[in-house]
Amino acid sequence: MNTKMKASDVFIKALEHEGVEYIFGLPGEENLDILESIRKSKQIKFILTRHEQGAGFMAATYGRLTGKPGVCLSTLGPGATNLMTPAAYAQLGAMPMLMITGQKPIKKSKQGKFQIIDVVEMMQPLTKYTKQVTHANHIPSMIREAFRLSQEERPGAVHIELPEDVAQEELDDFRLFDVVVDRKPIADQKAIQHAVALIKVASKPLVLIGAGANRNRTSKALTDFVDTIGIPFFNTQMGKGIIDERHDLYLGTAALSNDDFLHEAVNKADVIINIGHDTIEKPPFIMEADRDQKVIHVNYFAAEIDQLYFPHLNIIGDIATSVNQLTEALKPVAHSWDNTFFLHVKDNVCDHLTTYEHDNRFPILPQRLVKLVRDVLPKDGVVTLDNGMYKLWFARNYKAYMQNTLILDNALATMGAGLPSAMMVKELYPNKKVISINGDGGFMMNAQELETASRLQLDLIVIILNDNGYGMIEWKQEDEGFPKYGLEYTNPDFVKLAESFGAVGYKPNSVESFKSALDTALHSKGIQLIDLAIDYSLNHEILNVLIKEFSEKLKK
Repeated sequence: MNTKMKASDVFIKALEHEGVEYIFGLPGEENLDILESIRKSKQIKFILTRHEQGAGFMAATYGRLTGKPGVCLSTLGPGATNLMTPAAYAQLGAMPMLMITGQKPIKKSKQGKFQIIDVVEMMQPLTKYTKQVTHANHIPSMIREAFRLSQEERPGAVHIELPEDVAQEELDDFRLFDVVVDRKPIADQKAIQHAVALIKVASKPLVLIGAGANRNRTSKALTDFVDTIGIPFFNTQMGKGIIDERHDLYLGTAALSNDDFLHEAVNKADVIINIGHDTIEKPPFIMEADRDQKVIHVNYFAAEIDQLYFPHLNIIGDIATSVNQLTEALKPVAHSWDNTFFLHVKDNVCDHLTTYEHDNRFPILPQRLVKLVRDVLPKDGVVTLDNGMYKLWFARNYKAYMQNTLILDNALATMGAGLPSAMMVKELYPNKKVISINGDGGFMMNAQELETASRLQLDLIVIILNDNGYGMIEWKQEDEGFPKYGLEYTNPDFVKLAESFGAVGYKPNSVESFKSALDTALHSKGIQLIDLAIDYSLNHEILNVLIKEFSEKLKK
C-alpha cells in the first residue's frame, strides 16, 4: 500500500484489519492523535468510560464472550496504572485483550520525567506481550503479533505503548499483514488410547468441566460425550453452563476447593476426566497422593504440576476434537458405569440446596434470591456477578442452561468488575435480559460506570446486595475464630444515587416487594437499580456445620 498516512491512522487501520469493533477508554493528551483517528473510523465505536478499570473490564469481557481481543485505551502514568487490575483479570481469566497506552514524546520532550513510569516493564508480569512503538513502520507487525499472541492458547492480555511523537509520524509506505487463524493441534493418538484404557476399567468415572472448555464447539462435544457415554459431570465456577445444568447427570458445581457437599462424589471417583481446567482457576478439588484415583488432564496445554494438582495423563490439543475422539472410542462401553452413589449424592445435595429457597424472611437469604432470579430469567438471560459471598451461592444454587449465562470471575476474583462486565454483555446482546448482581462493597468500587451505562442507553438491571460490610471476609473471619472487626461501613442512599445518574431506584422491604420490583425492572427500559438487604447469617451454619454433617451421613 503506497499511501502517505499518519502513524495513528495506520494504527487504527491495523485494528480495523483485525476486525476490532469497539475501543473502551479514558484518553489523555498523549492519545489525542489516536483519538482523532478513531473518530474518523467507520468501523470502530469508541466508548468513553469514567475510569480505566471500567474500560479494561469491558474489553476483557468482550474477549471472553467473542474469543476476539477486546481493546481498551488509556493515557500514560496514572491511566496506565489503573489498567493493572483489568490486565490481571484478563490474563488469569484467559480473556483476550489489547491495552493501548499513551506516552510522552520519546525523541524530544520538554517535560522531563513528568508522569513518566516504565509502563512496558510494569506490564511485563501481567501480559503475554508488551512493547513500545519506537518507529511508525513497526505498527502493523506489532499489532498483528499482539493479536496473535492474545488469542493463542492460553488467551490473555497484551499491551502496546504508543508515544505521542511516534503517533504523529507520517509513513510513505506500509503494509497490513494477513490475519492468519491458526488451527489448534490435535492430541496424540497414544494419549487418547491411554485415556480410553483408563476409563474402560473404571467403575466410577467423573467428568469435570473447567473454564477452558467454554468454546461453542467444545460445549457441543461435551454434551454429546455425556449423552452418549453416560458419565456424570460436575463443573468449576467458571465452567458453568457449558452443558445445560438441567441434565440428569449434572451433579453440581464445586463452589469450594474441599469439604463441600459435592466432594463426597469426587472422593469416590476412581477416574476424573478433567476437561478445560487449570490451576489458575481456584481448584474445584484437591488431589491427594495416597488416594487410588486417576486424573486425566484434557486441555490445549499440559498441566502445570503443583502439590494440589498432578494428573496422571495429559491429552494436549484442541479440546473439542479430543472429546469427540473419546466419545467415538468409548461408545462400545457406554452406560456401563456404576452411577448409583453419585446420583445419591446429587439427590442429597439438591435437598440441602433447596432447603431455604422458599424462605421469605427479610433481609433476603441468598438462596431465596438465587431461586427468584432463576425463576424469572429466560433460558438465554444473563447474570453477571461481582465478587463476594453471594458468588458461592450463585455458583452452587443457580442452574445455568447455556454457556456464558452466569458470568463470574474465579481466577483473579477481583471486586469491581461486575457492573462493567454486565454493560458489555448488554451492549453485545441488546435483546437479552441482563442482571448485574453486586455486593455493596464491589459496586462502590466502580459505581461511576452507571453514568456510562446510562449514556449508552442500556436496558440493564443492577441489584446491590446491601449488608454494610465485606461479607465474605466476615465469614472467613468467623470461621477462623477471630472476633468481628474492621469490615463494616455505611453506604449511601443507593436509590438517590441511582436517580442522580438518571436511573430508576427501588428499595424493597420484603421478599414480595422485591419480586414486584424485579418484575417491574425486567419489563422497563433504562437502568433499573434495586437496593436489596441481604442476610448472610446462615453462612457459617450451612458452609461449615451442615457440610460436615452431610459428609458423616454419607460415610455411614
